[in-house]
Amino acid sequence: MNARRLAVVLLLGALAMVALVASGALEVRWRGNAAQAIDLFGSGDKAKPADEATAPFWKEKSEGTGPPPTIPGSFADLAERASPAVVNIQTSKTVKGGVPQGLPQPFEDFFGGQLDDLFKQHEFKVPSLGTGFVISPDGYIVTNNHVVEDVDSIKVAFLDGSEREASIVGRDPKTDIALIRVKADRELAALPLGDSDKIRPGDWVVAIGNPFGLGHTVTAGIVSAKARRIGQGPYDDFIQTDAAINPGNSGGPLINLNGEVIGINTAIRPQANTIGFSVAINVAKEILPQLKATGHVTRGWLGVVIQHITPELAESFHLKDRSGALVSKVDPKGPAADAGIQRGDVITTFDGKPVKEMEDLPRLVALTPVGREVKVTLLRDGKQKSVTVKIAELKEQEVAEAPAEEKSAETGGLRGQNLTPDLAERLGIAEDHGVVVVAVESGSPADEAGLRRGDVIVEVDRAAVKDVTELKARLSKAEKGALLLIRRGDSTVFVALKKKP
Repeated sequence: MNARRLAVVLLLGALAMVALVASGALEVRWRGNAAQAIDLFGSGDKAKPADEATAPFWKEKSEGTGPPPTIPGSFADLAERASPAVVNIQTSKTVKGGVPQGLPQPFEDFFGGQLDDLFKQHEFKVPSLGTGFVISPDGYIVTNNHVVEDVDSIKVAFLDGSEREASIVGRDPKTDIALIRVKADRELAALPLGDSDKIRPGDWVVAIGNPFGLGHTVTAGIVSAKARRIGQGPYDDFIQTDAAINPGNSGGPLINLNGEVIGINTAIRPQANTIGFSVAINVAKEILPQLKATGHVTRGWLGVVIQHITPELAESFHLKDRSGALVSKVDPKGPAADAGIQRGDVITTFDGKPVKEMEDLPRLVALTPVGREVKVTLLRDGKQKSVTVKIAELKEQEVAEAPAEEKSAETGGLRGQNLTPDLAERLGIAEDHGVVVVAVESGSPADEAGLRRGDVIVEVDRAAVKDVTELKARLSKAEKGALLLIRRGDSTVFVALKKKP
């Protein structure tokens, strides 16, 4: 090909590229129409049948013109379409007594210790700020529970400058989600709810909120991680993002490039500038219908205390891997006991869904309707077994999962003494046999296993231990180590005690 023909080919290619750009075929900015959500219940306030308590009342997807671009040219169109549905929430709470926060130092110096006496008889209105977003045109708004909990008044400010009083429809402290409502004299702009299970780390996201009172602030970033558990509660399922989130953003939406809400901005890591956490919207979709119908969430209850499976426990229980939830206690009055689930069982599936980690089980159980019979697969003594459990209702005083595991104490040598009725009463336990750990040597196998002073050893290798003599005999026969069951406060925990070579 000579130089003249090559030049002609390159020129024609360039002209074709210009034509494609002009026609919009290579347009990289999202230009879909953000659709408003629809209330499938209607706008009335009539009570709904119980079987409708889990029906959605929002639109699941936006009506965009196709998949979002990989690299957005601008977030401006998305922010413009979404902002009318994002609201600033202003609350007020009455606080009795105490010195008001932020009092100028000269007043503190002048009045000294008399300030508490001066203010303890007075009431103060404490304002607070947050964010929310409309999910149905008839005025239902999602926000965080901590934004509206125990407040006297709620005022909602829209992008157009209008303000409306809002009332609480329902709250769920366990997931930090609340549903409030304003009276709407017209259809309000609403955001559709997306599918948070489909997002991936690296996806673009946009947050809109009210940080430090700066209304309708737009920030952008990516999804940093999924399924984060940050110690907020037994149902943690957070999306981590580097989109800027600050105080006042709480309750605001985390939006994908289709204009769909995939998270509720909830928490930040104070020590970092780019670590924020949003409740996955699929968690909210599971409970919002109940909040609308009854004002609270009814959760299923299995009646077990569970714990993580450490490598040492996996070896002691002869498990192939560490997946599943190890049962360390069974409530004798709970559904699990009725179904035959025992302490030491490893639950691997619940209602056909895998239990890969301990934290999976509480959420699966909680979402199960009360009274429903489900199949539970477990491992017992290395053999697979299936049982059928009829799920009961979780009461506030009942345990949904094991308490957080504590680190081992750094104290002296390992010694034990027989459990007496007096010791059992002082320790607040109902056990009538066992060995009380009175000291743990730092760096010893017991220390590494997590034993601590005050623990009561009740089993060794799945057999009951009555006293110190029996404990010594059992441990002396264990060649590589032993599996201990200890009573610690109100819970029981398995630990693997390894012998040093």
